[in-house]
Amino acid sequence: MTRSDLVTLLTERFPQIPQRDIEFAVKTLLDAMSDALARGHRIEIRGFGSFSVSRRPPRMGRNPRTGEQVPIPEKRVPHFKAGKALREAVEHLGQTSPSAD
Repeated sequence: MTRSDLVTLLTERFPQIPQRDIEFAVKTLLDAMSDALARGHRIEIRGFGSFSVSRRPPRMGRNPRTGEQVPIPEKRVPHFKAGKALREAVEHLGQTSPSAD
């Protein structure tokens, strides 16, 4: 689902709210989440999951073309952990839908 898909879904579900207000609300929410993660904060949405920032320590990598060792610096990366309700909902949907094999 993209941001515009989310706006469309919310516009259909709440027709009394103008689309530009919904777009503004979605943008504001996502911007606030991005800013909080950039500052190193943790975000928890009950029943959905939590977002945090993980640290990847520096390490030695390898240039695949030359085989030369290359130092890779430390990184901070966003991490999402699904909440119990979301995991159970996904599990339940996976059991009721036909296999993709």
